[in-house]
Amino acid sequence: METTLLRRVLRKPLRGSLRQVRHVRPVPPARARGLVAEVYTRSEREFGMLAPPVALHSPAPEILAACWMMLRETLLTGGGPGRAVREAVATGVSLGNACPYCAGVHGAALGGLVPPEGGARRDLAPVEEWARASGTRGRATPFPGEQAAEPVGVLVGVAVTFHYLNRMVNVFLDETPLPPRTPGMARGTLMRTLGRLMRPTGGGVEPGGSLDLLPMAPLPGDLSWAAGAPGVAGAFARAASAIEAAGRRSVPGPVRDLLTARLAAWDGGHPGLGGAWAEEAVADLAAEDRPAGRLALLTAFASYRVGEADVDAFRESRGTGDRELVELTGWASMAAARTVGGWTRGESP
Repeated sequence: METTLLRRVLRKPLRGSLRQVRHVRPVPPARARGLVAEVYTRSEREFGMLAPPVALHSPAPEILAACWMMLRETLLTGGGPGRAVREAVATGVSLGNACPYCAGVHGAALGGLVPPEGGARRDLAPVEEWARASGTRGRATPFPGEQAAEPVGVLVGVAVTFHYLNRMVNVFLDETPLPPRTPGMARGTLMRTLGRLMRPTGGGVEPGGSLDLLPMAPLPGDLSWAAGAPGVAGAFARAASAIEAAGRRSVPGPVRDLLTARLAAWDGGHPGLGGAWAEEAVADLAAEDRPAGRLALLTAFASYRVGEADVDAFRESRGTGDRELVELTGWASMAAARTVGGWTRGESP
């Protein structure tokens, strides 16, 4: 009852937080139609809010649906690993990726489910550490403990989802979901309230309930870790297909080839200070493709460094709008997240 009341009271302020999205204009809820309206409705009903990390995808409806499906089927469904374990994975990945927005939100959600001190939180420490290390090849290991295929598929799915979302959030959002003028003394209280708002009201939503949003697609081989969890497998198969189609629309072929090759040799490390590495990497591209190449590389390897100038250069080079920007960054984020997904399962590169 308390969580339901909180959701009703905070629905309007949370929708207003969409103004914090930078570089693109999310579709306002009152103007949402078709697939965008359907995802918005389900997000508010099943997640408790229209979260900016989801809504920022709305200029590209298929990518919006893909993002929501991955998030819903891994973090929110009932059965299998409990919500606290899933939030521990989300928090650990976000800390490892230096995404303060997601680390703050999901850390607050975790705190609302499990007290910060005590045996239950200590029991989650190996899971959170596994998730935090998942973005580094060599440190990443198979999920700890004896686990059946379905729980592993769900929890690796949470990790891969947040490797994707952290990059998009770093590009398009500030470091916190709180309004910029929030007094320092109120920030802790508001974050705890947000954590309570995200607390599940029942046993979680039904697995597979989002799969009608996008057409059926085969599960790619690099996502085979999801095969034991049908809802997760269905979501990632459809999401991967939609995001690949978006990449073909909005990312020049030579840029896709460049990022794919770089990811194959990547060990999860962060590039050096400055942007010289990106300029060197795109030097052999045609001049009109270099801004797209630079933005794709930054999104995949150093999303926290994407700035207004990088976005403007991409727009000017190709005369693109918000949809193309979301599609390029979404494709680059997913390519990096899929690469990391293999490491989290202990697979050979």
